[in-house]
Amino acid sequence: MDSTPMPEPLRRAIHQLVSEAVQNCQEVLRYTEPDQAHTWKRMTLYRATDAADTMNMLAMLIAAYSQRTGTSKDTLESYLQLFQQRDRAAGPGEGEWAHLAGLLGEDAPVSAGEAASWPRMQFLSGRTHSEQAKQPEDDPQKLFTEAVLHGLKARLCDDVDSLNSYLPPQVAAMARRVAEVLEVPEPATA
Repeated sequence: MDSTPMPEPLRRAIHQLVSEAVQNCQEVLRYTEPDQAHTWKRMTLYRATDAADTMNMLAMLIAAYSQRTGTSKDTLESYLQLFQQRDRAAGPGEGEWAHLAGLLGEDAPVSAGEAASWPRMQFLSGRTHSEQAKQPEDDPQKLFTEAVLHGLKARLCDDVDSLNSYLPPQVAAMARRVAEVLEVPEPATA
């Protein structure tokens, strides 16, 4: 196994791409809020696909470097997990339709009838997500992640006060604390 450290230009590019993807993910969350009712479909799809494309670019940069430095094609395909790859141009598949039916409390589509099928697993996953959405308390890890993303964005945009206008109070409070921690302190004067 190669123990050569990652070249610094590649490392910096990866950090930049991850940062861009995180910003897009934060915007996906932002456009789910009630005050975005007029634009949520368009903007969540734009930002989700932007994040996916950015992460795909990151993976392909690493793959190109790996291939250049001798990683075999079979190993590279294994690392890239090509069996998971889906083409967005094909649109939603049976799994997504089944997941949506489960989320919305609808009957399982015919494609989800087979016990061990992908659509069946997706339908059950959607049903689970639907039940979890009815719970009064959100998962603390999810709340923390949302708060960190919103707090980071608010600090970057210097708009911490906007957090109060669209976030649930618990998430807004956590996001404000994150933004405060990220505030650059004034230099001490002696």
